[in-house]
Parts: sequence; structure tokens; C-alpha cells
Amino acid sequence: MLSAIIATHESERALVPTLTALVPATAVGLLTAVVIADAGSRDATAEVAEFAGCRFISSTDPTGMRLKAAAASTRAPWLLFLRAGAAPEAGWVQAVERFIAANTVSENDPRAAVFRPAGISDLMRPGLSELAALLRVTFGGAPRPEQGLLIARRSYDALGGHSNDEQAEAMLLRRLGRRKVTVLPVTISLPL
Repeated sequence: MLSAIIATHESERALVPTLTALVPATAVGLLTAVVIADAGSRDATAEVAEFAGCRFISSTDPTGMRLKAAAASTRAPWLLFLRAGAAPEAGWVQAVERFIAANTVSENDPRAAVFRPAGISDLMRPGLSELAALLRVTFGGAPRPEQGLLIARRSYDALGGHSNDEQAEAMLLRRLGRRKVTVLPVTISLPL
């Protein structure tokens, strides 16, 4: 039902919490595949992916091309794009299942979703980037690639997928538009 695609580069340590967060979705049968879209890492990113049972695709192509190729290699009707180090918090599986159920019925108005960035109450000592993300969301700012992206394959394909450059994630969110993106009620922790 859902394939996760994770962009990596020299991400052996950052990848571990992301993959750990995905385990509950695999256990309940929601997540059927994890594809690592790597940018030619020289560290142990490939070994971490192999140990976790992920499909590993390595290329020196720009991020957008790697993500698009990884998406094309899967067959699930829903795609979840994450960055290495980003880990959805507890409860994310149920939130995603509810979102998918609600949006499978509404094929005339397909929507996508992102995770909620950590807010002040979620942070003991927020950094400048976390405060900026909170202000963006609070005052109607656009979703950011760091928040992940859950999207139906039919919507992804209709939009033409990711563009072929390094800013592809942000450009895809812009093409979707704020009105088509729901913020899930689950926080995503971001890499430090």
C-alpha cells in the first residue's frame, strides 16, 4: 500500500533513526517497500540499507532525478518521501492510515500530506531552524521538504513527479500548493 523513499548522501548514522521509525508500518503491513535514493555515498549507507532490507539505488544524478527513479521502481499506490534522519513520531502509522482512507474515497480532489514540524512544546531548547519552521507553519507558511511528503502515486504522476534538479522537493511542494497539502497531527523529528 505504501512505499517509502529516502534521499541519502553520506547518511549511515542519520539513516538509522529513520528506518527504525518505519518498522511499525512494516509490522502492520502498511509499508511494503523502502527505497534508498543515494547520491554516491562513500560511507556505510549502502550497508545500513542492506542490513535493513531496503532497496538501494545509487547515482550521482541530482536529487530530483534520484527520487523520481526510486518512485518509478516501486508499485505501491502511495509514496512517502523522507530525508535521512527524519523520523515520524509515535502514532504516525495510524495518522497515515486515516489520511489514506479519507483520500482514497475522494479521487476528484486528491491531497497530499506532510508531518507537523516540532513546535515549542516539543522542544526543550529549540534551535533557530526549528523556530523558523514553527513560525512558517503558524503563520501560514508553505510546507518544507524536511516535513516529508505522503502522496498518492496517481497525484505524483499527474504532477510529473520530481523535477530533475537539486531543489526538486521544494518545487514539488510548490506545484502541489498549500491547499492540497494537509499537515498530519504527528510530529516529525529532524536530524540535528
